[in-house]
This record gives sequence, C-alpha cells and structure tokens, in this order.
Amino acid sequence: MDLLFVADPLASFKTAKDSTFAMMREAAARGHRLLACEPQQLRWQRGEAVSAEVLEIELTGEPKAWFRAVAAPVSRPLHSLGAVLMRKDPPFDSEYFYATHLLEQAEREGARVFNKPAALRDHPEKLAILEFPQFIGPTLVTRSADDVKRFHAEHRDIILKPLDGMGGMGIFRVGADGMNLGSITETLNRGGAQTLMVQKYLPEIVHGDKRILVIGGEAVPFSLARIPQGSEIRGNLAVGGKGVAMALTAREREIAAALGPLLAARGLLLVGLDVIGDCLTEINVTSPTCFAEISEQSGFDVAKMFVDALEAALR
Repeated sequence: MDLLFVADPLASFKTAKDSTFAMMREAAARGHRLLACEPQQLRWQRGEAVSAEVLEIELTGEPKAWFRAVAAPVSRPLHSLGAVLMRKDPPFDSEYFYATHLLEQAEREGARVFNKPAALRDHPEKLAILEFPQFIGPTLVTRSADDVKRFHAEHRDIILKPLDGMGGMGIFRVGADGMNLGSITETLNRGGAQTLMVQKYLPEIVHGDKRILVIGGEAVPFSLARIPQGSEIRGNLAVGGKGVAMALTAREREIAAALGPLLAARGLLLVGLDVIGDCLTEINVTSPTCFAEISEQSGFDVAKMFVDALEAALR
C-alpha cells in the first residue's frame, strides 16, 4: 500500500538513529510504497479533498544519499493513500496545529491518519501527565510567580520548564537556596504572559530519564534510559545524554499497562512515555523516537512491532 510520511525534510534525517527512517525501512521490506511530504505541502481548497504534493522514494541502502526519488512530486488526495503517518518533530506550534486540522478533514474524507490528529491536539506532551496523578510526582502548571515561590518553599529542590520545549530546551533546576528562582521564573513565564511547568526534582534522574515506547497499546519490553553526563541535569540525547537500553521494571510495566490501552483507544498508535524513577514525566505523541537505539542494544525489533501494529490497524 501507499504510506505517506508527513515529516521534516528528508535530507535532515540522521538515518543511524532516526525512528521514521526505521519505520520506512521495515515498511519497504514488506513491499509498501514510501511517499513523503512536509506539512507545508498539505493543501485544502474549496470543493476539493485535502491533498499533498508527495514524493515517492526508494531506499538506497547508503548512509548519506539514503533515498532516491522514483518520479517527480505529484498531488495526491490523502484519502487515496493507504495510511498517513504524521511524523513532524516538535515544536507543536501554530503551524503544527493547523496541519492537524487539515489532517482531521482528510480523515472525514476517508484518510487513515496515525497518530490521530485530534488526539495529537488533545495530548500536549507535558500537560497530559496530569490526567494520571497516581503516576506522577509533585507537579504545578501556572503563570504565577507567587505559585512558583510557594511550590519551591514546599519542595525545596525543583525543576522549571516551558510547556513547548523539546530536547531538554529551557529546563532549569533550582535548589534549596532558591538561587535565581525569580529570574528563571521571569524568563520562562515572560512576566506572567506564558504558562510553565514546575516539578519536584527527582534524584533518580542520575539513573536515566527512561523512554518507554507503547505501540498499539502494548509496551516495547525495553526502555532507553537517557543518562545525564558530567554536571548536566538533563538526560536528553540532544544535549549529550547517554542512551542505554534496559528491560522494563515492574513499575514501568505498571504505568505502560495502565496508559497504553487507554491512549491507543484514543487514536494514539505510537506513544513515548518518559519515566524518571517511579514517576511519569511526559507523554510524547508527536513523533516518539528511540527505535534504533533500543533495537541495536536489545535485539528487539521495534520497527517490526510498529509496522505490525500499523497493518493490523488498517485491516
């Protein structure tokens, strides 16, 4: 079948660790045709179906020039394709928001879109954890500097972060002395104009910020622990964290078993749960990663599990 990947520019892919590429490689091995476009190539005109200017590609097996175009790009209505996979990386900005609306209209016309566009909007990756208080640590979402001060006075060692950050961007730790708390709060909340998240610092971060992939409601049996290096408090791979695949703990299996079926029923075929210690810290739904790192280190074929789930969802 024709599979359209709505993603970042193909030339930007680092195929050694790119999860979208891993999906493409597994799908191609099964005989599916690979199509690609960027969100700005989605189009909806009065009286017409939502379409996109798509490029059909073949994989070359080369690490750099990893794909070649089969033909010139052509316009295709999304409902004519086997499936549309929304794999655009964050940030979830206004353009991403508009893209989900075009994709939702395509769904009304018969397109099959994964993850479901409405579910992408309904699960902001940091805020979504608050639906599951039994699995998270002390957490506050606010614009108020006074709220932040009170939270710090109670918990003493805290993490502050923007709601729209990615890859560890804009994360600050403030210890018991409260050094720079006011300045950091002003930077993140822009004088009360922007909402931020504050959480109790979890010392278990030294053992890794673990990414648990949940596919079709079922957890991949291995997580990727992203372990901070040196004096860094962030484990994100984008800021130099070390990725180590580990078998899921009992607590991690408990969290995944509770959330997985529920999120799958809402149209989220692929979810990345982030866990520090015993606490859920994020629910990633836009373009969860770590396929390659988990597969290489554990021997478990994550891409195979994903394409199995995709094909089952399309039956």
